[in-house]
Amino acid sequence: MTSSARGALCAAALVAAVVAGAVPAYADGGGSAKWSVAPFAGGGTRPAKDGRPSFYAEGTPGAVLQDTLAVTNPGPKPRTISLRGADAGNTGSGAYSVTPAKGTPKDTGAWITFAKRQVKVPPRTRAEVPFTLTVPTGALPGDHPGAIVASGGGRTVGVRVDLRVGGPTLSALTVERVKVDTDAGSIAYDLVNRGNTVLTPKLAVRADGVFGTLIDRPARTLPVELLPGRRVSLTEPWPDAPALDAVDVELTATASGGARDTATASARFVPWGAVAGGGVLLLAAAGGALHLVRRRRRRTEEERAREPEPGAGSGAGSGDEPEQKRGATQLARAGTGDEL
Repeated sequence: MTSSARGALCAAALVAAVVAGAVPAYADGGGSAKWSVAPFAGGGTRPAKDGRPSFYAEGTPGAVLQDTLAVTNPGPKPRTISLRGADAGNTGSGAYSVTPAKGTPKDTGAWITFAKRQVKVPPRTRAEVPFTLTVPTGALPGDHPGAIVASGGGRTVGVRVDLRVGGPTLSALTVERVKVDTDAGSIAYDLVNRGNTVLTPKLAVRADGVFGTLIDRPARTLPVELLPGRRVSLTEPWPDAPALDAVDVELTATASGGARDTATASARFVPWGAVAGGGVLLLAAAGGALHLVRRRRRRTEEERAREPEPGAGSGAGSGDEPEQKRGATQLARAGTGDEL
């Protein structure tokens, strides 16, 4: 989008141009071809000859940004299309969504003003509708996703509007409410975007039982576009969960910009048929064994941390580092990515 005075919007005319090419087959069951909306290819700060998939805008608080929406009617009859701005959000499962028609936009959707909110498009014609996006002076920095929603002829379609308000940005997320469903064989958890940028999170999963590792899944990108301030509830499948074990589960979520968080949960797997036949005692024994395994792991890690540096001698004349210097060396090494 390009900066311009608001008065320019009032003077902008609605431009109609004949759509070249053959008329597509009737497709919506109503006796007319489907209409469509898209960013005008020649508008904005990033015009594209082959078209833009969405609107992208950057501006500081108080900026007035302008762009153009193209509404195309390839059918043989005129179409009247209504336009509105909408805020974007996530459904509970992470899908991208916009505010309903009866909802009142409070963010990007409320900042969009059209040259005409209702457009009558002649047959086989494209209408170009100018609009402005006015960033309030008190707008918070970061990403403000929204959409332009068009309705007409029994159809409703939308085009994304990705607005970034200038200022400090923060990428942060948390993993919460981790719970193992031993009956369904799955791991439920929540992801929360605690920053002000849109995140595409990755998730790594690890589960350790009494006798070893049960799950070790490397980080993979989730089919989620997590918007600022949003929470989504997701499920990680575990089809080969053990029948009898005491398990520790660890979920690690990461995203661009340095966002990272880890959360854990514990679970006890026991077959119902084994409960009456001494399964409870067996499970208790498994839990005790897991406790011993954890203690042994921690002890091993502590012993490794106390080991002297390779090549260290036994006296001052053999090249020993003073204690203070050796401690500084270990701290510097830990700061290169190792967990403390």
